Amino acid sequence: MTRTVRTVLGDRDPADLGVTDSHDHLFIRSPLLPGQELDDPRAAEDVLRAYAAAGGRTLVQWTPFGLGRGADSLAALSRTTGVHVVAATGAHQAAHYPPGRFPEPSTPLAGHSDPLEHPDPCTDPYADLADRFVTELTVGLPGAPEGVRAGLIKVAADAGPESRHTRRVLAAAAEAHHATGAPIAVHLEAVGDPQAVLRRLHGRHGVRPDRIILGHLTRLPDPASHRALAAEGVHLALDSPSRAGHPTDHQAFDVIADLVEAGHADRLLLGADTTTRTAREAGGPVRLLTDLAPRLARSYGPELPELLLTTNPAAAFAADWRTP
Repeated sequence: MTRTVRTVLGDRDPADLGVTDSHDHLFIRSPLLPGQELDDPRAAEDVLRAYAAAGGRTLVQWTPFGLGRGADSLAALSRTTGVHVVAATGAHQAAHYPPGRFPEPSTPLAGHSDPLEHPDPCTDPYADLADRFVTELTVGLPGAPEGVRAGLIKVAADAGPESRHTRRVLAAAAEAHHATGAPIAVHLEAVGDPQAVLRRLHGRHGVRPDRIILGHLTRLPDPASHRALAAEGVHLALDSPSRAGHPTDHQAFDVIADLVEAGHADRLLLGADTTTRTAREAGGPVRLLTDLAPRLARSYGPELPELLLTTNPAAAFAADWRTP
């Protein structure tokens, strides 16, 4: 089969993506970010036009269902601005949803068995997650024009011990991946355990490492962990700035440099992860192309930004799409 990237305007040859912001948000709202909602289509259009003027050609939005992902606007924005947009299905941490939508995210699973591993579709809020993901990947996004489909599965790992929510969402993502071929992108926390996520997705659920994208590696301070993950074959999304003024922003260049010098440049993706109005006002995805990319080019030559912004995303987001 020929791999393609599923954009909101249809499947594209990976070579058509060009310069890619591999992790960002045109639309997102969360009770954890009051007053910082990204919910204005006109503002999103301004972002895409500025990004295109700076050389950007594709933006991958990691906003999953239930967080105001702007499904009704994405296709029109892509068509108007000429920027390819890849949308996400999936689910974030339970804390990002209204109370009652998901169980308490911090409740750990004890022992080796759990009744939630065998859901009752009449009472289990997770029972239809995989089906929802598959539908959004193969049929379309609710509220969007006909045929506007997601091109990746975005999920999240809660901080601290593995929770019921994390385990169930990762299981649903793996099931949807096996049904469709879609890549899985994972939000990580600074105190999380990316190796545990990899063990669950790959070891338990059989998702190939090269189909997994781990986000927010700049939040994790251990270079040895970064190198070990890259050596497993996963893609590492280095999101800078993760937020305007976020305390991990300054680490991005050093994390990239360490991984490049360790021989893992082919595993790296770059994204701005613009989650707030404040971050958007600070430059959003344009900063990738006017700040970070030139700095990398000065230190390593123009081949490195080309690899991280064009070549690697074309591989990470392309899939042999299947329809169950």
